[in-house]
Formats: sequence, C-alpha cells, structure tokens
Amino acid sequence: MPVLCVNVDHVATLRQARMGIEPEPVTAAYMAELAGAAGIIMHLREDRRHVQDRDIELVRKTCNTRLHFEMAATPEMQSIAMDTDPETVCLVPEKREELTTEGGLNCIDREEELAEFLAPLHEKGIRSSLFIDADTAQIDAAHASGAEFIEIHTGHYADAKDIRERHVELEKILEGIRHARALGLKVNLGHGLNYRNVMAFKNVPGISEYSIGHSIIARSIYVGIDRAVRDMAEIIRTFKD
Repeated sequence: MPVLCVNVDHVATLRQARMGIEPEPVTAAYMAELAGAAGIIMHLREDRRHVQDRDIELVRKTCNTRLHFEMAATPEMQSIAMDTDPETVCLVPEKREELTTEGGLNCIDREEELAEFLAPLHEKGIRSSLFIDADTAQIDAAHASGAEFIEIHTGHYADAKDIRERHVELEKILEGIRHARALGLKVNLGHGLNYRNVMAFKNVPGISEYSIGHSIIARSIYVGIDRAVRDMAEIIRTFKD
C-alpha cells in the first residue's frame, strides 16, 4: 500500500517570517505522525530560509516513523546527513532566487558524481532518492547513479493551466513510473499535490510514497493539522498498491 509522508517545511516558513519560536515544526511533525503520516519530510536549504539545523536534530530525536531529509548535493549537507542518520536522503536542486523547488535534479552526465556522493550514505545504511522530472533519460541516469528511489516531480502537472496540459503532464508521469519500475527503482511522487489532483493516481500501481506538504499545512489553518493529515492519509489508503 502506498503511504503518506508529510513535509513540515511550511510550518518553519511561517515561524521564520517573524524569526521567532512559533509555530514549532517539530511539534507539527509529531502531530502529523499521530494523525497517520508514515514519514516526516524536512528540507534543509543551504540558505536556511525555513528549516533550521536544530529542527533536523530535534525531529531526528523524536521521530517515531521515518525521517526523509531533503538536501542539495553539497559536502555540507552530506556531512549533516551522515551525522543526523535519517532513513532516507532525497537530493534536490536549489536556486537561491526560487520561491520553491521549480524542477527536478539534472542527473544526466552526473551519474558517477552522484554515485560517489551517495556512496558513504549507502555505506551507513541510509537510503537515497533523487527528485527528478518524469523524463526517461533522467530516470536512466538516476538508476545508473545507484539511487534506490526516485521522487518524480509532479509540479508541472499540478500547475497545468488547462485540462489538455494537465493530461499531457499526467501521461509523462505515468510513463515515468512505468519506466522506473521496469528498471527496479522504487517511485515516490511529490510537489504541488493536493486533495483534488492527487486523485488522478488512485488506480496507478507502483507508487511507494506520496510526499505532500503545502496543501496539508494550508488546510490545517482551517481544520487543524490532525484533521488535515488524517484527511489526506485516508485518501491515500484507498489507492492501488
């Protein structure tokens, strides 16, 4: 059965807007677990615009499910991952000027570089994922790097301006899932998924995890984080394995 993993970065974003101590992303992570999240996702950006180092440290100490650590492929982040020992690291691209991650990591012609970067993490027993677009060449390169998972970037599908564009982007994702599974890769989906557009994947087999943050945290403003996570977790429980 596919599972829901909840990204609590946007709780940290709200906290950092005032540079204060609330709301607390560590508390949000704990509440998300109680409500049915199978894992917690946190992205420690190089510019520290939302999640801070202490958040990663505290969630690692208190997490009762799995910690998925999103990060850039830099020596600093590799060192933090080695010290933190999350269940999974997910390598993502970063641009200082972007509001949020705009696209997938480029893996083409970087297979050896990425394999070398992931090697010490693998030796420690940390699983790896690469956040990439639904492109067969990128998927082939991710496979060659030795990653166990890919997370297909669903942002282009989520941001589609009309039905036709949405259908085109959905078909790219579905083909990407099939291609990755044929190579033996495990597949996660994430970015821009919400309570409506995620339903397109209800009968799609071969998806391990749905990584969802913004829509859950946004809904929690109105109904609370417990209800927001439970609602999404219940949707995911109905999906095909």
